Amino acid sequence: MRVIFAGTPDFARIALEHLLAAGHAVPLVLTQPDRPAGRGMKLQASPVKQCALQHGIAVAQPRGLRLDGKYAEDAAAAQAAIDSAQADVMVVAAYGLILPQWVLDTPRLGCLNIHASLLPRWRGAAPIHRAIEAGDQETGVTIMQMDAGLDTGDMLLIEKTPIGMADTTARLHDRLAEIGGRLIVDALQQAASGSLKATAQPAEGVSYAHKIEKAESQIDWSESAEVIARRVRAFDPFPGASTQLGADVIKLWSCEIDSCPRPPDGRCGQILHIDGKGIAVACGNGSALRLTALQRAGGKRLPAADFLRGFALAPGMVLGGSA
Repeated sequence: MRVIFAGTPDFARIALEHLLAAGHAVPLVLTQPDRPAGRGMKLQASPVKQCALQHGIAVAQPRGLRLDGKYAEDAAAAQAAIDSAQADVMVVAAYGLILPQWVLDTPRLGCLNIHASLLPRWRGAAPIHRAIEAGDQETGVTIMQMDAGLDTGDMLLIEKTPIGMADTTARLHDRLAEIGGRLIVDALQQAASGSLKATAQPAEGVSYAHKIEKAESQIDWSESAEVIARRVRAFDPFPGASTQLGADVIKLWSCEIDSCPRPPDGRCGQILHIDGKGIAVACGNGSALRLTALQRAGGKRLPAADFLRGFALAPGMVLGGSA
């Protein structure tokens, strides 16, 4: 098939590589404009753009796709490129722009989206983070026929995967990206043979995975250890869960539920004890969390024992601002 591919981050790059490996012709890639990144804040091409250029694929980077919008000139140029590609289908994965109706209608088979959740649960921008944060037991990938709504189109293929107690967003992302790449190849194969079947999303179980904001990274120690532990895993690698000790910001990258009893006069956020296993901190509901990997501002992720060699913590100190 002739496939236009629209995507931006690593999740999408993996899908593009699967499509190319399966022998599909990709005459055009749409991706977000280059963004400043790194300490030098130099413009950096997206992972999808880098992959496309390595394979000699034409790249379009419109700032918008509405023909009557702020970036109408970009949209018109993108429309010309899409028309000239004469594609059978557009595959979309974490692109970052809403597709207007003219885009959805242009390819013969429409636009297929690779979405990293079991729809209709976790429609929206951050399905992997929110599934871990909510304590979901499983997630997966849904291949969806796109419509004008936000992840509301008919479901074409679904594959599930369990969420383990050690799964972070980074780890689950990589697993789902591979599933998505394999599943979209299966979907196109079935579409070519006429055997791909669409199922409407159920009206029950709809939830929205709102974009992750940096402000969410601050840990509230009055929450239970279980809730905090899920948040630490959900926010790895971005934005990273954090707490404060005075003016110092400490990022938390790994933790475990601790059985250490909280003293009757203990405060949420109070360091209960420190040993070779980590730093036990009092949480809400009488629970405790053992911090096992931390990072100070400007430093590296370190196991707790190594972190403590350069950052003095002691029982009785209180992290964060909870009472």
